[in-house]
Amino acid sequence: MERAILPSIETPTLTKAELADLLFERLGLNKRESKDMVEAFFEIIHASLVNGEDVKLSGYGNFQIRRKAPRPGRNPRTGEAIPIKARNVVTFHASHKLKGVVQGDIPAGEEFE
Repeated sequence: MERAILPSIETPTLTKAELADLLFERLGLNKRESKDMVEAFFEIIHASLVNGEDVKLSGYGNFQIRRKAPRPGRNPRTGEAIPIKARNVVTFHASHKLKGVVQGDIPAGEEFE
């Protein structure tokens, strides 16, 4: 499988614009289609999480909504006790395949075979 070579940048961040450019270069979609596809992908993930649904991406990992209970907190500057309200948080757990590739246990390109 051919691997995407990302442009050299100071911080190792892959942006939505760069993802759209990769779709344009590798799949032959036009720039508008590439941008729309990336936006639609993230909109679907966003909407699912907002609706309380978990998102599972095979070979990549799972996004889950977890409910955190209220708890006591403390202002670090003043030491004043402040209650922290209950809230929902998004967690991500990488798949074993992704972890293996990142750690170098699985050679890149073999994780999807």
